[in-house]
Amino acid sequence: MSKMRTSIIFLIAIFLLAACSDSTSGEEDGISGDLSFYTSQPDADAEQLVEAFNEQYPDVTVSIYRSGTEEVISKVQAEAQAGDVQADVLLVADAVTFESLKEQDMLLSYESPELEAIPDNFIDTDHMYTGTKVMSTAMVVNTENVADLPTSWNALTEASDNLAMPSPLYSGAAAYNLGVLTQNADFGWGYYESLQANNPTVTQGNGAVLKAVAAGEVDYGMVVDFIVARAEAEGSPVTLVYPEEGVPVITEPIGIMNDAQNEEAAKAFVDFVLSEQGQELAKEIGYTPIREGVEAPEGLKTIDEMDVLEADINELYQAREEDKQKFSELFGE
Repeated sequence: MSKMRTSIIFLIAIFLLAACSDSTSGEEDGISGDLSFYTSQPDADAEQLVEAFNEQYPDVTVSIYRSGTEEVISKVQAEAQAGDVQADVLLVADAVTFESLKEQDMLLSYESPELEAIPDNFIDTDHMYTGTKVMSTAMVVNTENVADLPTSWNALTEASDNLAMPSPLYSGAAAYNLGVLTQNADFGWGYYESLQANNPTVTQGNGAVLKAVAAGEVDYGMVVDFIVARAEAEGSPVTLVYPEEGVPVITEPIGIMNDAQNEEAAKAFVDFVLSEQGQELAKEIGYTPIREGVEAPEGLKTIDEMDVLEADINELYQAREEDKQKFSELFGE
């Protein structure tokens, strides 16, 4: 065989290897199998996330269970009682929920390589969960019915029969807000008593609040920010108001269940969500990304631009069930 022919064959072999490498991007680790994803994200957003993940990991079949945070956790707890937790990856509203699972030893410690670009205060110190985005709860106002936009949370205490709010018995964000506001000296339980006195419409989730305000059924709502910005951009007669007192903020953390049946795929999923590609997707969908260097979408503030109302996570966790019980008694839920 001539040296020239040998060289040609060698070059062809290198070309074919390179081509194979390019065509299997995302498959180099041999990650495949079934992955069970439990989330409180809206259905369309969860499906878009999974679709983007599958572009990188086409051999992973992802099944989605979606509901409000409280129902998702009830399902996980029921499965744990039966000794058969089905979820591999969990992405729900707030850190308090994950603290509960952490205390029950239900989460796997995983230090994703993507954490270098995530602010430390959004990362669990034991790497059981990590925030994935920044979501504040603010006010939504119907712009066709309200000429002068409110500036304070107190405007909601004057909206007799004209307010919608999500139930903390269903929404994790609402449960977190309840804890933060009732522990804040400027609000307390007196604020919720004032809301109740005005006969608000209490819905299962934030989406129903937005729908009621957009339809003009009520003029005001307490709601997570991103769905308002999205609706306003689509031409809905609503606008988002960040009250002057500040806003509660959740980070919709992600974590891996301790008994995950596909641990490698679960880790790959977490890495993707926290990666620059995953965070750009979050921005494209309409969320404020948590990763440094990725800007907020139009109409939303970054965490640095918000006045954040905070409370101790451990205290919120310890008080959550009592808070929900008291809310139920107050609002007749």
